[in-house]
Amino acid sequence: MAVQDESPKPSSTDGAAAAGGAPAATRAGYIALVGRPNVGKSTLLNALVGEKLSIVTARAQTTRERVTGILTTADAQAVFLDTPGLLEPSYLLQEWMLEAALRALEDADVVLLLLDATRAQELPSADVIARLRAATALVVAINKVDAGPVAAIEELESWSAATLPGATCHRVSAVTGVAMDALLADLVARLPLSPYLFPEDDIAIQPVRFFVAELIRETLFETLREEVPYSTAVQVEEFRESEQPLYIRATIYVERESQKGIVVGSRGAVIREIGSTARGKIESFLDASVYLDLWVKAKPGWRRKKRGLEELGYERQG
Repeated sequence: MAVQDESPKPSSTDGAAAAGGAPAATRAGYIALVGRPNVGKSTLLNALVGEKLSIVTARAQTTRERVTGILTTADAQAVFLDTPGLLEPSYLLQEWMLEAALRALEDADVVLLLLDATRAQELPSADVIARLRAATALVVAINKVDAGPVAAIEELESWSAATLPGATCHRVSAVTGVAMDALLADLVARLPLSPYLFPEDDIAIQPVRFFVAELIRETLFETLREEVPYSTAVQVEEFRESEQPLYIRATIYVERESQKGIVVGSRGAVIREIGSTARGKIESFLDASVYLDLWVKAKPGWRRKKRGLEELGYERQG
């Protein structure tokens, strides 16, 4: 996997140089994936890029930060921005998550709004709709058509036509692949003519440590129950590529001292399960043997404090 250590948006001139001078007939640009929590944005990104870059769980609000995936074809380069769900924030971290999603609307050349065929009543707010109407290019995808009732799909199509005139609408399933080729072709056709923005073999711009931390956090969401996984954050403290197996030390932060015991479990049973599962995911991602050393620490109220968020690497987007 080719990833970059820096994530600023490059200029077309920089991209042409990095890619060895792509011909002017190519298309390239940013496509923001936006929608309510748990509509399948991360699953869609992974399906479009062909690699698991965004973590996916059955629980809402798993994605906290913008994740970038790059798909390069013979004549186009689509840079997908997976964003946190459009929600009504209850605490500071959620406010920053919403800001990240809204900022992606402004940064993108094309906006892809995902709707959920299994939850047709969950639609964007009036403020988001106004922002969507201002997008340079807008596409709507009704996801999970393999699971949603036909009546709900038709209802969402009618809503899209009435509320977002000019936007094309696709019925897709990111899980089964239904109509994904047609959706991708529509998105690419709306990208501006441009040289490639990144080297052709890159599929992501975040550093490897970011994805390692995300895989550990995904495992926390799969293993822990109720509110506890939402109170966790992960930081990779050491990453020794020179050692065999590759040594990774990561810290799992929780909000309260009492939550440490839940994450560790009786006689360390839970943390061993988390470590074993996460290690398997990381080894598959890196294609290398890994020694994963997990620690658990409390950082009181970190989700609600600006300093706590910044110390854990979160950045305000607004």
